[in-house]
Amino acid sequence: MQATAHTFDAATRTGSVLFDDGTPMEFDRAAFDAGGLLLLRPGQRVRVEQDAAGRLSRVTLQTF
Repeated sequence: MQATAHTFDAATRTGSVLFDDGTPMEFDRAAFDAGGLLLLRPGQRVRVEQDAAGRLSRVTLQTF
């Protein structure tokens, strides 16, 4: 599913996204590392995946 990067802390590699309906969700270092990204800027469109428990498990850039 798609979302927009809302916050990102480069030191801890954690942050949050906003889904298109405005719902925020945080991601941890493991989810960021799983996407292979080096940096994320607030406002960037991202694609996210959730695990069975509903936590974000992967954050990658949305490409068109």
